[in-house]
Amino acid sequence: MKRTLSLAVLFMAATGAHAQQNPQVDLIGGRDEALPIAVVPFGGSAGETDVSAVVAADLNRSGQFKPMPVANMPQRPVNGSDIDFKAWQDAGQDYILIGRASGGLRVEYELFDVSTQQRVLGFAKTSSANAARDIAHQIADDVYLKVTGKPGAFWTRLAFIQSSGVGKGARFSLAIADADGYNVRVLDSSNQPLMSPAWSPDGSKIAYVSFASGNSEVKVRNVDGGGETTLASYKGVNAAPAFSTDGSRVFVSLSKDGDPDIYVIGAGGGGATRLTQQLGIDTSPAVASDGVYFTSDRGGRPQVYHMSANGGSASRVTFQGEYNADPAVSMDGKVIAVSQGTGGAYRIAVMDKDKPGAQWNVVSSGSLDSSPTVAPNGSMVAYSSREGAGDALHVSAANGRVKERLPVSGRDPAWSNLRKNSP
Repeated sequence: MKRTLSLAVLFMAATGAHAQQNPQVDLIGGRDEALPIAVVPFGGSAGETDVSAVVAADLNRSGQFKPMPVANMPQRPVNGSDIDFKAWQDAGQDYILIGRASGGLRVEYELFDVSTQQRVLGFAKTSSANAARDIAHQIADDVYLKVTGKPGAFWTRLAFIQSSGVGKGARFSLAIADADGYNVRVLDSSNQPLMSPAWSPDGSKIAYVSFASGNSEVKVRNVDGGGETTLASYKGVNAAPAFSTDGSRVFVSLSKDGDPDIYVIGAGGGGATRLTQQLGIDTSPAVASDGVYFTSDRGGRPQVYHMSANGGSASRVTFQGEYNADPAVSMDGKVIAVSQGTGGAYRIAVMDKDKPGAQWNVVSSGSLDSSPTVAPNGSMVAYSSREGAGDALHVSAANGRVKERLPVSGRDPAWSNLRKNSP
């Protein structure tokens, strides 16, 4: 869950969320299983980065593809003319991706449909020598789009909070990284808690909560490292920022008029407009094209509700489980994730509202998993998990097939929007 002040103090019973892996079938081209694809080691060199390995890891992480182990490949072609399609058919592969790296950094890549023996995708990407991972993520996005018809979300970023030390020696950092946990960069650091980062739609800014002044404040910082502004610094709770879909407003949870409620403030500052009026705690807004999802205990226990981005009446979304909080949603509002608590265990549950008979499916496997954030295309969910005395970041495919620990520690992850990927 987002560790907002309102939840940390008033929802003490739930400081996390976890889940048993329970896959939800997701169809690709009529199939009810992950799609076999061979990502053949690329020819040439991209320095220290194995571009094909990064592409394969990306596709696997989505849960939509099943990359073939390199050791099982019947051949290692780097040009289309070298492909023995019969060998790949016999190996049970539907697609084969080959490529070549050269120069400062130029990567040519081609995707072939094994059954038709036709090339269905082929481009070259160039960049600086230190951007090989960016190119790999972009290639994975291109493959994902070509095969599924939906934009990939691999060339995106995560914002999250890192902490170290205890007591007076504690240190908190606002950091960002690639969506696979590499290329970590710290944007802000404090000896007071930081929490609840949220990206602007264009990826240029991050809103977050800081206690550097002694009280909670909602701040906005440019991702390039400068231009910090304070958006909300009212008496009491200032928590849980979330940008509107056009980036012009920021939704927050404030207690300036009593119990925490959902308010909206202009992204450049100004007065706060109250959107919820019910008794109880309203917090953790999540914004999508169909409105605002938020956590409220107005019915006695924390559950997720939905309302228009302009406020008004709210309808309850979650009914399964005794505790549902910290909603996260894809940009189109079709895939929603929550921290779901039952019997003292807190796990991440996901629902794809477009699926026939849509239901909540648990996709994490800890006992204190929390803070879900959904990839903008709805294909994956990142979350934090308690491991001993620390926090680890995990990513699960939204269909539950694949789950992995990222190579970076942290909590309160927030997924950026899609970035423009031009071949």
